[in-house]
Amino acid sequence: MAITGRNVGKTCRTHYKGTFNDGTQFDSSYDRGEPLEFVCGAGQMIQGFDAAVADMEVGEVKEIHLMPEEAYGQANPDAIFDVEIADLPGSEELTVGQRIYLQNQNGQHFPVTVTDKTETTITFDANHEMAGKELNFKIELVEVK
Repeated sequence: MAITGRNVGKTCRTHYKGTFNDGTQFDSSYDRGEPLEFVCGAGQMIQGFDAAVADMEVGEVKEIHLMPEEAYGQANPDAIFDVEIADLPGSEELTVGQRIYLQNQNGQHFPVTVTDKTETTITFDANHEMAGKELNFKIELVEVK
């Protein structure tokens, strides 16, 4: 979906607060004291956030609710896989819930979460940790340049 609006292609600075549906905050630029800067519509942000900012006025505050498809997508069952502990040196030390980086055949590192562990195998989930989640954002457009 192509994003349209007056701010597309411009550098936008926004303050935002992100929460899950239960109200738990997962991120906030206010807490860092620095607005987030990105080029609107360039794919640097999740689609729903980009689309919300595309037509905002400087100084405007908007609250949005995003379904997973507008955020980090649905979890992909193919991104969950088992590895023999014997085949991955050091994996015997890992604990469920831990996030680590693995390396693919091309030498690129990618983040995974340990989701299960038995005596002989360990289960990793390479989905984005926000995949499948509905997200809420309060967005304040601070500057457009």
